[in-house]
Amino acid sequence: MSTGPGLESLVDQTISVITNDGRNIVGVLKGFDQATNIILDESHERVYSTKEGVQQLVLGLYIIRGDNMYFAFQSVVGELDEELDSALDLSNLRAHPLKPVIH
Repeated sequence: MSTGPGLESLVDQTISVITNDGRNIVGVLKGFDQATNIILDESHERVYSTKEGVQQLVLGLYIIRGDNMYFAFQSVVGELDEELDSALDLSNLRAHPLKPVIH
């Protein structure tokens, strides 16, 4: 789990972000600010379903506001193992969608 200054080591790395509303967004971290707004490039959202494979919705250059992922450990940001990730067959993966954080 990284927050604020800890994100510096992840710049230009592919990361996965799970937001407060349960979205899983994957992309290359390009920058962030003091409010922990983050900028992702080459990003996509992974939408999970129990009935069909994981859908990947292309987002491109994308900003995630810090208040949608602001940390009292309500959001998860982590480096993605690209080799392991590319070996996954997401079209055959079934999973329940993540639920939003309830305050």
